[in-house]
Amino acid sequence: MKFDNVKNSAGFMSLAIRLVVGWTYFSAFWRRTVLVNKLDPDLAGYIGEKFNHFLPNALGIKPIIQYLVENPDILWANMVAFTILEGIIGLAIMLGFFTRGMSLGVIGLALGILLGSGWIGTTCLDEWQIGVLGISAGFVLFLTGSGPVSLDHHFQKRQIGFTRKRWFAWLGSGDFPVKQRHFYLIGLLGSLAIFGLTLYTNQVFHGGVWGTLHNKSVKPKLELSDAQLSDSTLQFDVFRTEGVDVYGSWLIGVEVLNESGEAVVQFNQKDLTAIPPEQIRNYYIAKVKPGKHSLVLPLGAKAKVTLYSASLNNLDPGRYKIKLTDISGASWEQEVNRN
Repeated sequence: MKFDNVKNSAGFMSLAIRLVVGWTYFSAFWRRTVLVNKLDPDLAGYIGEKFNHFLPNALGIKPIIQYLVENPDILWANMVAFTILEGIIGLAIMLGFFTRGMSLGVIGLALGILLGSGWIGTTCLDEWQIGVLGISAGFVLFLTGSGPVSLDHHFQKRQIGFTRKRWFAWLGSGDFPVKQRHFYLIGLLGSLAIFGLTLYTNQVFHGGVWGTLHNKSVKPKLELSDAQLSDSTLQFDVFRTEGVDVYGSWLIGVEVLNESGEAVVQFNQKDLTAIPPEQIRNYYIAKVKPGKHSLVLPLGAKAKVTLYSASLNNLDPGRYKIKLTDISGASWEQEVNRN
């Protein structure tokens, strides 16, 4: 290896970025397949359930995520393919193998993380930072290619046939195959576009540019819908849309309130922990289920819950409210009519 031009090599200067970014993506493959099996839907820590956590506040790709979590077999196939792709791209970036082409893969993966989970992060906007930094790092690697410590350089040094093709300069490394002013425009416009995306997503997800800061990962939030009261049956849909992604929201009470706000029918912790499985119809991979002391709702979980009580038969026709209470003291209500 000759060292006389190393200090002028942008590809060599970006070596640390290449190695760290490459490991960031390859390690996802390593964790899920070698260290722990996170691709088995029947085991705790299944990556598909983590993917389900992205659903409530994803930006632009929410319909895709919803389709996948509603179809477990298709979701599993995509999680396997996604994991393999992360492994290939990460390893190739570390080795400097077709660096520019793989950097576009880094940008694509980081963009998916940003749009899907950029709103998640309890302390320092974790997923948003990973997404925007991954996109910017991928763009830098696209501009620089890789330097002397790479397979691209090894192929070029041995003058292997494909390295003399024009497309190799676009997908591998070496001098960028455009005029100087065009390269300047690519670098400038690309950087400004990424900065604009950074500001836009920071504002949308966290109010980080102007207005009131907000963090949707701090407190649990539930959405109630389709509440029905008939005979001895109370039925409603519940969707966990906010809060910490690593543990659930814990419901400890369900009440039916009259127009004066008085509880006329109550389901306590003991009642909720004893709900039979057939009375909870989950829509997605993340599942609402009875826990030891409460009804547990993971982030992104949505289910139709059916409760029975003879006391419901005694309710007169009129307007009521359904009230759900979390162990934190937070509560959510929805109006319902009994005919």
